[in-house]
Formats: sequence, C-alpha cells, structure tokens
Amino acid sequence: MTARLAISIGDVTGVGPEVTLKALAAEGQSDEFHYLLIGDVELMRQLNDQLGLRLPLAEYDRKNDTHRFSLHNPCPGSLPADLSPGSPGVARAAMAWLTDGAQRCLRMEADALVTAPVNKEAILRSGQAFIGQTEYLSELAGTDQTAMMLLGQDDRGRWLRVALATTHVPLKLVAAQLRAEKIDLAIRLAAQACRDLGLEQARIGVCGLNPHAGEGGQMGTEEISLIAPVVNAARAKGIDAAGPFAADSLFYYAYHGNFEAVVAMYHDQGLIPLKMVAFENGVNWTLGLPFVRTSPDHGTAYDIAGKNQANPSSMIAAIRLAKQLVKQRR
Repeated sequence: MTARLAISIGDVTGVGPEVTLKALAAEGQSDEFHYLLIGDVELMRQLNDQLGLRLPLAEYDRKNDTHRFSLHNPCPGSLPADLSPGSPGVARAAMAWLTDGAQRCLRMEADALVTAPVNKEAILRSGQAFIGQTEYLSELAGTDQTAMMLLGQDDRGRWLRVALATTHVPLKLVAAQLRAEKIDLAIRLAAQACRDLGLEQARIGVCGLNPHAGEGGQMGTEEISLIAPVVNAARAKGIDAAGPFAADSLFYYAYHGNFEAVVAMYHDQGLIPLKMVAFENGVNWTLGLPFVRTSPDHGTAYDIAGKNQANPSSMIAAIRLAKQLVKQRR
C-alpha cells in the first residue's frame, strides 16, 4: 500500500503555501510517497503556476486516488482574494485544514501529517481557543502524553535534538508549572525518539532550570528537589539519562556529540541554541502522538509572503523526517 503524507498548508497569507510547493518540487518528485495538500485548491493551483513549479496537482478523488500530488479543501469554496494577513477567515480555514489532516491520520487514511505555519495570535482573535499546534493535535488525539522536540543539523552534519518539558508557558510561570511527570515524559519520549531515528545510542542530557543548575541550591532548589530525582528514576528504569546540568554547558557538549538529545525545562532554553545551529532547517516533531507529525520550525513570515522569497529548507527537512519515520514504522 502506498504511503501518504497529508500536508495542511497553514495560514495562506503567510509563507506556508509557498514553502509547501517549493519543498514538494525539490523533495517529492522522485519517491514512492503520495502527497495530499489540504487547503485552498484554487490558491494552490494559482501559486503553483506563479512559481513556475509545474507540479501535477490534481483534485483529490477518494474513489480514484492514484495521483502523486492531490489537493483537498474540506471547507466550502475558496477564500476571497486580497485577504489581509492573519484575518479571522484565514485563521479559521487554517484550523479546519489542520483538523482535517489530523483526523485523516487518526482514521489511518494518511501515514503522517506535516503542518505549515499558522499564526497563534490570529487564531485567538478569530475566537478559537488555541495554545499551539502541538497542544491542539494532542487534544484531538485524546492524549496528554506528548512532548515537543525540535531538531536540526548544521552545515557540518552536527545535530541538536531538544525535547521540552514545558512548551508555551510565560517565563514567570515556568517554575510553578514544571512538574516531575512532565520532565519524566520528556526524558522517556526523547529516548524513544532516538530509537525511532535509528540512532546507535540514546544518551539524554537534562538541563537544570536555574543558572549554573542552581549552584548546589544557592541559586534555586528545583535541581535538587525536582529534576535530579526524576533523572535518577529514569536511570533506574534503564534510560541513559544524566543531569541536571547547567544549560549553557550542556548544549555545547550535546552539539559536539556527547548526547543524542537534550531535555530543556522551558521553551527558549531549548529553542535558542537549536535555532542558532539550524535556523533554516530545524524541524518541530510532536513526540507521543499516535501518528507522525512534523512541521517546519518557523512562523508565517507575513513580511515576505507572496514575494517568492521564502526558503523551503525547513519544510523540506520536515517532509524528509516524516518520510523517514513512516518508513521506520512500516
């Protein structure tokens, strides 16, 4: 049976449609996968022509589903032309497309979901409750056992893989919301991710929360009272975890190959070093879902949307990772 990747094209006033088509032109022409693009059919056809990509885009037909590149819009009709960036109609359409892609994966009509960028602020302004795509997809799948991993490599092939114990939490609330079960989940899922990637080892380095990992309790006690016991318990279960370490040192050692993955305590602690290393080709991978979900590690970039300036490297990496994981699972 042919493997299928569903791709929700995200906010159409951003760069999502552009990087999706460019990535498929670069990556999807010479493999065995089928691709289902979920979004505005007419817009994608027009953009395909404008970019000169000549992808053979066909409208999705469930009864005669033989096309390599199919288009499907679960919403009635196309969006109006000349939409303002992040308008409510755009945000609602992006959420409908995201939902359709996830539901297809849950029904096993697609093997993986790749999600183009949406704009959180626009979605909230449209009247929909929303924290992030990771949290939304976890709720659709009926699980809270998920974690966000960001991964990417530099131009010399050196990787960083970072799982987050907390995600979209204001910095002033991180310590209060950081719990043992969240740290444990991130460690376990990071170790499983290394196995899913086919890595020979799964050494997990765990960050402290405070500067210098708390200075032995002089600059915070979370390392002693919370993080270290979780790391020790993980080691007792056979996971090769170590820490908590000062984050500034840990990322250096992970970057130079001493750890396959890092568990960071909060969003920017993990994403700043990751984006420093792999800004253009970083990938967001939701660990723990019952289906593969990846996305490019960038936003809607309204300032360059529609100008044929968007770099598709991160979307290419997201599609490649999704295909790799599908092959591993099969």
